[in-house]
Amino acid sequence: MGKPNTAQPPSAKGGPRAIPKQNAPVQVKKSHDDFTSDGVEDNDVFLLPVSDYQVMLLVTVIGAIVRLFRIYQPTSVVFDEVHFGGFATKYIKGRFFMDVHPPLAKMLIALSGWLAGFNGDFDFKEIGKDYLEPAVPYVSMRLFPAICGIMLVPITFLTLKAVGCRTATAAMGASLIVFENGLLTQARLILLDSPLVVATAFTALAFTSFTNQHEQGPSKAFDISWWFWLVMTGLGLGITVSIKWVGLFTIAWVGSLTLVQLWVLLGDTKTVTIRLFAKHFMARAFCLIIIPISFYMAMFAIHFVCLSNPGDGDGFMSSEFQATLNNKGMQDVPADVAFGSRVSIRHVNTQGGYLHSHPLMYPTGSQQQQITLYPHKDENNIWLMENQTQPLDVNGVEMNGTHVWDRVLNITENYITDGSVIRLYHLPTHRRLHSHDVRPPVSEQEWQNEVSAYGYEGFAGDANDLFRVEIVKKQSASGSARERLRTLQSKFRLVHIMTGCVLFSHKVKLPEWASEQQEVTCAKGGTIPNSLWYIESNIHPALPMDAEKVNYVNPGFLGKFWELQKVMWKTNAGLVESHAWDSRPESWPILRRGINFWGKNNRQIYLIGNPIIWWSSTLAVVFYVLVKGIAVLRWQRSYNDYTNTTFKRFDYEVGTWVLGWFFHYFPFFLMGRQLFLHHYFPALFFAVLALCQTYDFATARFPIPGVRENPIINKAGVVAFLAISAAVFALYSPLSYGNAWTKSECQRTKLFDTWDWDCNTFLESYDAYTEISSNPIPSSPAAVVSDQKDAPVAANDKESANGVISGAPKFEPQGQKVLAREEKIEYRDQDGNLLNEEQVKALEGKVEFKTRYETRTRVIDADGNEVLMSPEELPGAGVAPPHPDVEGANKETKKAANQDSDIPKEASSSKDGEKEAERLAPKPASEGNEATV
Repeated sequence: MGKPNTAQPPSAKGGPRAIPKQNAPVQVKKSHDDFTSDGVEDNDVFLLPVSDYQVMLLVTVIGAIVRLFRIYQPTSVVFDEVHFGGFATKYIKGRFFMDVHPPLAKMLIALSGWLAGFNGDFDFKEIGKDYLEPAVPYVSMRLFPAICGIMLVPITFLTLKAVGCRTATAAMGASLIVFENGLLTQARLILLDSPLVVATAFTALAFTSFTNQHEQGPSKAFDISWWFWLVMTGLGLGITVSIKWVGLFTIAWVGSLTLVQLWVLLGDTKTVTIRLFAKHFMARAFCLIIIPISFYMAMFAIHFVCLSNPGDGDGFMSSEFQATLNNKGMQDVPADVAFGSRVSIRHVNTQGGYLHSHPLMYPTGSQQQQITLYPHKDENNIWLMENQTQPLDVNGVEMNGTHVWDRVLNITENYITDGSVIRLYHLPTHRRLHSHDVRPPVSEQEWQNEVSAYGYEGFAGDANDLFRVEIVKKQSASGSARERLRTLQSKFRLVHIMTGCVLFSHKVKLPEWASEQQEVTCAKGGTIPNSLWYIESNIHPALPMDAEKVNYVNPGFLGKFWELQKVMWKTNAGLVESHAWDSRPESWPILRRGINFWGKNNRQIYLIGNPIIWWSSTLAVVFYVLVKGIAVLRWQRSYNDYTNTTFKRFDYEVGTWVLGWFFHYFPFFLMGRQLFLHHYFPALFFAVLALCQTYDFATARFPIPGVRENPIINKAGVVAFLAISAAVFALYSPLSYGNAWTKSECQRTKLFDTWDWDCNTFLESYDAYTEISSNPIPSSPAAVVSDQKDAPVAANDKESANGVISGAPKFEPQGQKVLAREEKIEYRDQDGNLLNEEQVKALEGKVEFKTRYETRTRVIDADGNEVLMSPEELPGAGVAPPHPDVEGANKETKKAANQDSDIPKEASSSKDGEKEAERLAPKPASEGNEATV
C-alpha cells in the first residue's frame, strides 16, 4: 500500500464532484509539508446530511424485518444452540464450565434469557429438542444475536461514509449485509458469530474514523473527535477479542495500520518532534493495548463471579483453581507425611484425578482388582502408606497388622523421605497397589505394565507391591518439601522396584466395565508430566493437634485468569477430530460447501451464503491484488502511477480492507484443527467493504469518461446489483428461515454437488405442507406389559421417554392423499399377545408398563377398500436412498490418533442409506463444545 495521501473525496452528500471545464487550467494542489494527507475532508459520521441518516434508517429497518421475520422458527434446538444455550443454563445456575471461547457474548446471551424469565432448567442437550413444551424463552435469547445482525447494517453504512463513499455506494454495502444469507442464518440463532462480526465491524468503523482524523494532520491531533475514535477503537478491540479469539486477527490488522501511521509520523521531521512522537505513541499504546487488555480481563472477572459453583468443567482446572469454587475448598491438612498416613494421591497432569480403586476386576490380563484415576473425592481414593518392613516394638520384635503405625511413639523418625521404599494399602478393599509384567487392558504397548490392587486382609504382600518415592525437586516447593514428602508441596514419582517402571496415567479412558474412568499403568520411561503425583489429604492418628498444616494457595484473579487462558489454548488446539460438516479455508471464498444446521418436519436450515455477494467480493479482492501487482511492476519500471493522487488513494483505502480480509482469512491455513464456513464471516465483511469501495472508485472517483460526472450511473449500478442480490437471497431464503420449500425448487437452485443439503427432505408441493399442517401426524403408542422381574427392554428407552417415534422410519408417501389419522393405545404382554381391558385391569399394580411407539399405514383404493401391503411394498416406506451429493467430513482436517475406528464406511458400503442419513444429519460443532471431563 502506498502512503495515505488522498485525492479529493466526494462530497458528504454523495453528489457529483465539480469537474474542471475543458481548456481551463487545472490547479494542482501542492503536497503538505507535514503528515497531513492531500485532499482529505472531515468525513465525520456524526455530521452527515439528514438525507444520509434517512437512507441509513430505511436500510436498517429493512434489515430488521429480514432478521426478525419468523425468528420463532424453528421451535427446537438448532446446531450450536446445543452449546451456547447450554452455557446460558450454566451461567444462570452458576456452574463452572470450560469453553474455548472468551465469555462476553455467552454472558450476554445468558443475560437475555434471564431477563426473559429463563431459570436454567432446560439443558439444550440435542439438536431438535423442543422449546415450546418446557416454555423456554428462546426467542428472547435469539434476539441478542439478531440485534447484533441488525446493527451490522448501519455500521457498514457509516464505515463506507467514513472513507468518503457516495451515499448510494454506502447503501449498497449495507444492503449487501441485509441480503447475505449466511449472516442472516447466524443472526437468527443462539450463536456467537453475529456478535463477533458486529464487534469487528464496530472496530473497523472506529479505526476508519480515527484514521480520517489522523490524516487531517496536526490540526486534528489530540482533539475530542481524535481521542473519541481512538478510545472507541480500543474498546472495539476489547469487545471483539472477548467474544472470540478471532479478535486477535482484528488486533493484528489495527496494529499493522497503526505502525504505518507511526512510521509516517516519524518521517515528519518538521512538525513532529520526538516529544510529540512519544505522545502519539503513548496515546495509541494506552488506547489500543491497555484498554483492550483491561476490558478482556474484566470480562473474565465477571465470568468468575457468575460461575462460583462446581460444574462439569472444573476438572480441567488445577486443584488450586478448583479450591476457589463453592464447596470445593478443603480444611487445612497436616503437612508432614509419615508411614501410617492415610492419604489421597492426585495426578498432576491430567486434570488432577485421584488414584482410585474399587471392588471390580479387570476382565483381561491378571483379572485382579482395577486401579483407575477418578476425578471426584471418594472414600475409594484413600490409601495407607506402609514401609517395606513392619515397625519394631520396644523389645525389637516386629509388630504385625495394618494399623501398627498408629502406635509409633516418635513419628518424626517415620517421615517418608526421598528414596523411601513404600507400599500403598487400599483401606476400603484391603489390597495393595501392585504391578507386574502384564499388559494393561487398553494400552497394550510393551513399555506399559498393568497396575492392579492385589491381596486380601491380613496378607503380608509380595515384592511387586514395592514402590520407591522419587521427589522431583524442580516441581516441588522449596525447602523440606524437596527432602521428604509434604502434603500438596512435594511432587513425586513412584518407581516400581521389581520392573523399574513408574506409576503413570494419561487421557485414555477404560471401557464401561470400569465406568469409563481413566487408565492407570506402570510405564517404562514415562514422561514426567504424566508420572507426577502429589498428596492432597493426609491424616495420621499419631500427629499432634498443633502439627504444621497446609492448604492450597489461593491463586487469586490473575492466577485463575492465566491458568484458564492456557487451558483454553490447549483445548482449542486439541480440536483436531474430523467433523461431518467441517471445511478447509481454500473452499470458503468460493462458497464450496455449507453446514447442515437443522432438519425436521420436511424443512431444513443449511448455512450457505449468497453466492452473488460471496463471489463478487472475492473477485474484488482478486482484482485489487492484480492491480497492486501490476502497479508494483510498473513502479519498478519507473512509471508514475503513484503520482496520481486518486490511484494512490485507491491503493491505500481498498488495500486497507484487503489487508483486513487477509488477516481474518489466511491464519486459518496455519490451523490443523476443525474449521467451518462460519469462520470466514469476519473476512467476508472486509471483502464486502473492498467490493463497495472498488465500485465507488470506478463510478465516482476515477476520471472515466461519461461515468464520474453522471451520478445516475453509480445509482443505476447499485440498484441493478442489489436487485440481483435480493433475488438470489430470496431463492435460498428457505434454507435460512427453515421455511417450506419444494423438491423441484431445491434442485433447481442447487448449482454444485458440494452444496450438499438434501432436496429429498422437502415435499413435492406447497399444498402438501398445508395438508400436513391441517392434519398433523400423531404417533400411535403401543403399551407393552411385562413382569417387572423379566421386563423386555424398549427399542429405544431415551426416545420413548421423550415421546419420539422409534423403530421404523416415518411413512410419508409422496403423491398420495392422506385421508385420516388415527391414534390408539394397545396393551400387549411380553410375547406380543394383545390384552383386553379386563386383563389390563387385573395386572395393574403387579407389572411394569413400558411404552413403545409405532406408526402404521393403511392403504385404501379409490372405492375405500383396504389394500393389504407389506411395508416393503409401500413406495417411500423404507429408509431414504443414499444421498448422491454427500461429501462427508473434510479429508484435510487432522484426525486424532485413536479416532480411526470411528470413521464411517464409504457410501457404497452402507445399508439403505443409513450411514448417509447419519452423516447428513445436523451435528453441533465440536469447536463450541464445552470441555468436560
